[in-house]
Amino acid sequence: MTHPDTPPDFLWFIPSSGDGTYLGSNTLGRPNDPGYFREIARAADRLGYSGVLLPTGVACEESFVLAADLAAHTERLRFLVAIRPGTASPTYYARLAATLDRVSNGRLLLNIVVGGSPDELAGDGIFLPHDQRYDHAEEFFTVFNGLIEGGRADLEGTHIRVKGARLALPPVQAPRPPLYFGGSSDAAIDFAGRHVEKYLTWGEPPAQVAQKVARVRAAAAAAGRQVSFGIRLHFIVRETEAEAWEAADRLISKLTDETIAAAQKVLRGQNDSVGQQRMNALHEGRRDRLEVSPNLWAGVGLVRSGAGTALVGAPETVAERLREYQAAGIDTVIASGYPHLEEAYRVAELLFPALGIAAPQGRLRNSFGEAAVFGGGGHGGNVRAGADGGAGAPVPAPAS
Repeated sequence: MTHPDTPPDFLWFIPSSGDGTYLGSNTLGRPNDPGYFREIARAADRLGYSGVLLPTGVACEESFVLAADLAAHTERLRFLVAIRPGTASPTYYARLAATLDRVSNGRLLLNIVVGGSPDELAGDGIFLPHDQRYDHAEEFFTVFNGLIEGGRADLEGTHIRVKGARLALPPVQAPRPPLYFGGSSDAAIDFAGRHVEKYLTWGEPPAQVAQKVARVRAAAAAAGRQVSFGIRLHFIVRETEAEAWEAADRLISKLTDETIAAAQKVLRGQNDSVGQQRMNALHEGRRDRLEVSPNLWAGVGLVRSGAGTALVGAPETVAERLREYQAAGIDTVIASGYPHLEEAYRVAELLFPALGIAAPQGRLRNSFGEAAVFGGGGHGGNVRAGADGGAGAPVPAPAS
């Protein structure tokens, strides 16, 4: 069990398929622009996020390539990128992972995505039924781990045949970058217990998350292993409860019933992901049942695949909800909010202090030690704080 007083490891999200202000609308939308992704990554690096998740899929930029670009523009940030068994050989993925870990100086995290859309998988040339995809992944990571941990691998498997595979250059992290993974089916949980370091769940109510954590722990124990746990959530944090719920309502204020129906048809009809089915069941496509647990709001899932819930509220309320997940075993949060640049600041400035997460300490000093309050950015500079915390005399500044 993770101690609720220990701050969670907190990552942010790079929206590489595009970003926006309103779900289901192009109003104030933002295209998938690499320059914008750099802005988000640099902000996350400065604000104290430990890493970023880069999504994968036909609508997303390729995560390995994008991570390599973002690594050159950041200092501390780690990059959770997708390995998709079947889209390339395990030998090739081992070379990709080792190189990205080397050029980023050990900042790579690996997210195993077996896939939940048969149509998308077919476009990648993968035609295996649900559970057989995990059989394939077992063989894939037998080869991948052999290469990236020891430089050599051989396998005569049902799905994969590799003879004399070699990797000349090892990753920075030893024995390899950690493996993250999320999946809710029995096959997925058995796979997680045998192979991954970090199991990820989407934002279900705490009691459901606790049940899933217990199942994965049991599967890991049966394999003689231990697994840690993370949660993928959106956040709508404001200074007051009322402001937060108003922001949630505004996020879906341009979302029509027709758009919801079209999105739900796709999410229910072209997906064999058990996790997606669990997300759909939280709200059943209805606007009138979106608070599925205290402060857990399922409005995002009306149109978005995958993670479809947000924690909504004032900082202390949201922090308390996160502590409930921590009590269930969660030690890592992968967060996002719309739009992602502005919400990265809101979450860091409002929620991080309530969680005890400290921003990285910079070397720049803002004064010679005088306490000051923000004075609006005028020519006279900031204002000295009085003994009672109020404004005193202006801090002198050069004339301009």
